Amino acid sequence: MTREVDGSVEEQAFVSLTPRQIVAELDKYIIGQDDAKKAVAIALRNRWRRQRVEPELRQEILPNNIIMIGPTGVGKTEIARRLARLAGAPFVKVEASKFTEVGYVGRDVESMVRDLVDLSVNLVRQEREEACRETAVTRTEERLLDLLLPPVARAGGAPASASETDRRFVAGTGGEVRLAADAGEDPQQARRQRTREKLRGLLRDGELEDREIDLEVTESALPVMDMSAAGMEGVDWNLGEVLSGILPKRTRQRRVRVSEARRILEAEELDELIDMEEVVSEALRRAESTGIIFLDEIDKIASGGSTQGPDVSREGVQRDLLPIVEGSTVQTKYGFLGTEHVLFIAAGAFHVARPSDLIPELQGRFPIRVELQSLDESQFVRILLEPKNALLSQYQALVATEGATLEFTRDGIEEVARIAADVNRRMENIGARRLHTVLTTLLEDVMFSLPDEGVGSTIRIDAEQVRSRLARIVEDDDLRRYIL
Repeated sequence: MTREVDGSVEEQAFVSLTPRQIVAELDKYIIGQDDAKKAVAIALRNRWRRQRVEPELRQEILPNNIIMIGPTGVGKTEIARRLARLAGAPFVKVEASKFTEVGYVGRDVESMVRDLVDLSVNLVRQEREEACRETAVTRTEERLLDLLLPPVARAGGAPASASETDRRFVAGTGGEVRLAADAGEDPQQARRQRTREKLRGLLRDGELEDREIDLEVTESALPVMDMSAAGMEGVDWNLGEVLSGILPKRTRQRRVRVSEARRILEAEELDELIDMEEVVSEALRRAESTGIIFLDEIDKIASGGSTQGPDVSREGVQRDLLPIVEGSTVQTKYGFLGTEHVLFIAAGAFHVARPSDLIPELQGRFPIRVELQSLDESQFVRILLEPKNALLSQYQALVATEGATLEFTRDGIEEVARIAADVNRRMENIGARRLHTVLTTLLEDVMFSLPDEGVGSTIRIDAEQVRSRLARIVEDDDLRRYIL
């Protein structure tokens, strides 16, 4: 989607979904947590609204950063990840606990911004590659034909280029290629061109994939040398990349199959077609205006009211985070990026610490707080059945690859949900992740013996089978602790 801004066309990196539509999309993947969905939907729509405000005021409108409070496994990360996919926005997830205060050994907080830019560059490049794919495939096909059947030589002895040879051919009504009328044309060249077109047909039908050809490939003269060692993350540049642009390229002949040659040549054509300066410029713009950074486990850096021991370092991390969240300029290997309009979504269980234990300045940069609820048995049933990527659908797809069918009765699904909820109550509550452990244990023997069951077999799981297979583990405290 594009629009006119100050006489120039500005590309929108996300679609203009209404908050209600955003929530409806999130409902396809996440069960419950309506308050959190509503908060992120408004935050995303506000970014769309901001793009339509006058440029002078637009810079003053800051994103509403969000803190999600809730136990593990209730959907905090999934909500943020799905939101980024809806927006087509660069998204990076980081653990707040891995950062350390300046002066300690560990990652500095600016590394999350550099990760966001790297991801944004990859995202934009992939989009450009998809846009140029058809042209690259066409060019690759011509280069493969040149290797399989070199172009006809000119009268002077020099080989004619593929474009010169093809200039005498025009497309027919059915997509076939026919020889243009040319009274003075060399019959030998015409025969070679007909052979070339036959090879083109074989190439498109995949009949030449295993044929070997000689291909000249470019090699890097130097091994990759990463200078971003511990304590030197601010350097953030690669010596190999710098020297590769200065030193001459080295080439050598390789004997490869057509399938491998196609991959190499297509990559070369894409490199030529894509303007990396434009990619980097668009990636920086997109990261600045639509980027999302998900700060998980932010409660682990809350001081808890203490001013001694490791809490001092935790407060130091918060103070290092503060300028990034409130807006600063970070140097990356692609250029400078301002973080004023990056959306920060923080999350934490806050079992021990509370959001109020964060330093006041950082609290003020997260004005929206939503609490996510623990999941109960009825929601576990919905999680197993309703989402597009439901866990049962995943297992059914895996079983189908062996030619078998996996079926769950309704009471079987309810029994799995009941056991998962019961184990969460009696042990550590890990939310919906408990369904993974329960189903993995339940289907362990099935997945092991599946290749021996035979194609066309049907595996039916009901409540009685669930109870019989899991009863010993659920009733034994030690087994339950280590297996579920």
